[in-house]
Amino acid sequence: MNKLLILPLAVLAAAAYAQQAAAPRFSANYAKTLTELSALSPTGGPGGSGNAKVQVITILGNPSQSGPYSQLLRVGRHASIPAHHHAGDRVATVLSGTWHFGYGTTFDAGKLKTLPAGSVYTEPADAPHFAQTGDEPVTVLITGIGPTDTIYEKPVDDPTKKH
Repeated sequence: MNKLLILPLAVLAAAAYAQQAAAPRFSANYAKTLTELSALSPTGGPGGSGNAKVQVITILGNPSQSGPYSQLLRVGRHASIPAHHHAGDRVATVLSGTWHFGYGTTFDAGKLKTLPAGSVYTEPADAPHFAQTGDEPVTVLITGIGPTDTIYEKPVDDPTKKH
């Protein structure tokens, strides 16, 4: 083979290997029931609201780095999450409970859509949204492309900042 062809092929192969090595790996034999998922301990991390009633459990990838990730959000009863947005597109599935979700730059109860278990919605990159729970806790599976963050539309609404 031509020496001029070998070097570019080697560089391409090394780049492909590095990209594959950086991608999150699925755990072998990872299969969980909703009951088993409910027993997982919170991991925290970017992508959650910072609300004390919201537990974040990362199950795949690292949401603070480039690449795909999946997280569970366990949201307690009577939680209200003000308008905020995230970097990167996200898709969510309500696994249990009834989630009340809306789009906009300000929390507006009139814009909340009731999403029972099995419902799916999207959180487009940088699109403000808000949410609320009622008398039951809610579990939502979020899948996105990192890195992600949470930016509140009104800084005073950010529960992670002391005002």
